[in-house]
Amino acid sequence: MFNSKEAKSSDSMSVSGTNQILSGTMITGDIVCDGNIRIDGTLKGNLQAKGKVVIGPSGLIDGELNCQNADISGTVRAKVTVAEQLTLKATAKLSGDISTNKLAIEPGANFTGACSMGGIVKDFAKHGAAQSEKRTLQEKTA
Repeated sequence: MFNSKEAKSSDSMSVSGTNQILSGTMITGDIVCDGNIRIDGTLKGNLQAKGKVVIGPSGLIDGELNCQNADISGTVRAKVTVAEQLTLKATAKLSGDISTNKLAIEPGANFTGACSMGGIVKDFAKHGAAQSEKRTLQEKTA
């Protein structure tokens, strides 16, 4: 009934398309997305996306955010986990803890919380603190 070429085209369109929550729209609940999503409205809940998340200047998330990449220009009050790169644009207001591999913050962005980046930072936190304590002990005994 369907041409297999048409079915493949239709499937790839749904995965590669971008979902949008427009300004003036408020969603209460969790969103799970297999592709990309742009939020210019309000989400009170958790967002989990396998692709890129863009929070526009009028966008607001109050919950947890988990995704592959994210560009934030709006307001986020959430724990944010980004597998690759998180970019905070100049108009961004983020209040919450960040866990990401790469972080880019433009001048003017507002970030309040803790940030954890990749395995190197975690290793530094464990071993760097021990080295610092060791140096302090050496200075006291010298």
